[in-house]
Amino acid sequence: EKGAEMHRFVAGGDLPAQWWPLFKSDALNQLVRDSLAASPTLAAAEATLRQARENLIAERGALLLPKVDGSLSAKRQKISGASFGQPGAPASIFSLYGASVDVSYALDAFGGNRRELESLQALVDYQSYQFEGARLSLTANVVTTAIREAQIRAQIKATQEVLAAEQKQGTLSEKQFELGAVARLVLTSQRTQGEQTRALLPPLERDLAKARHQLAVLSGRLPSEANLPEFDLDAITLPQELPVSIPSSLTRQRPDVQAAEALLHEASALIGVATANEYPKINLTGSIGDQSLRLGSLFAGAVVWSVGAGLLQPLFHGGEIESRLRAALPAYAQGDERYRQSVLMAFHAGTARATTPRGCRHPHPPPRRAPSRAP
Repeated sequence: EKGAEMHRFVAGGDLPAQWWPLFKSDALNQLVRDSLAASPTLAAAEATLRQARENLIAERGALLLPKVDGSLSAKRQKISGASFGQPGAPASIFSLYGASVDVSYALDAFGGNRRELESLQALVDYQSYQFEGARLSLTANVVTTAIREAQIRAQIKATQEVLAAEQKQGTLSEKQFELGAVARLVLTSQRTQGEQTRALLPPLERDLAKARHQLAVLSGRLPSEANLPEFDLDAITLPQELPVSIPSSLTRQRPDVQAAEALLHEASALIGVATANEYPKINLTGSIGDQSLRLGSLFAGAVVWSVGAGLLQPLFHGGEIESRLRAALPAYAQGDERYRQSVLMAFHAGTARATTPRGCRHPHPPPRRAPSRAP
């Protein structure tokens, strides 16, 4: 408690992304680094984020860029004269070899592809916020548990000191009782007090073991194999300046609120995708290649090519397209309510805790997108 009066609150301040060095404990800093490197939960969240990013890259290439494919073919054919209106003509058997390059491109005239990519980008943002939330949760749990261990050790030390003093006083009282200086009631009372103090130690030792086991799990190790440092309050220094943020500013930095915002963004984009499915799809195709009856003369100049365009307009799909659009609208409403609930919970938490680490990748979430049926 020494120097507690020196701590002061700083209005409008923020903590750095790596806030745990403020406690000035090398052992704590190393444990946090080890936990970030070995935590299975954090590794799983990071893998999910990488998967979402790669899916976005794959779909961006598939939807925005032309597809170019090369093909080689060889086939043995038999054609009868009847195929040409001459039943009496002899059948012809031959081999046909071909090589071609095919190009196709889906023209995004009504924005369906763009809205689909927008939804995938929102999923990447969601997984990014989930990863950031897991990281903040892990570091906070490690630091909190380490400080909890230091507090329990201080309680055990204080209890042992009290017990030693009571035992010393009990020994003195026994000698006084033998000399007739004190009554038996006084001696019995002191012995009872000593046993009551001794009974406080097993629960504290059990809590200490539980804290040590929790630190081992947080650092990605088995409790039986963990080689963890021991923490005590003398080795931990509280920060002198404690930043304070207003609830609205605090809420904008929370990964859970930003994750709900990203899911709402995805639901809005999916409405545009469902709407664009009601409009025609335009495909452009092109092909150039060579055909020959002999493999050795495949590229001798018998070039064949084709270009074309196609338009596909949905006419009847058994109500599938309309139902998917109607399903996208309540999905957006659901995301909107989840977003509102996450904001309410964040404000509730902000009234009890006025500081937060500034570790979010996006300190200001994008504005909420209203559902749009325009593709």
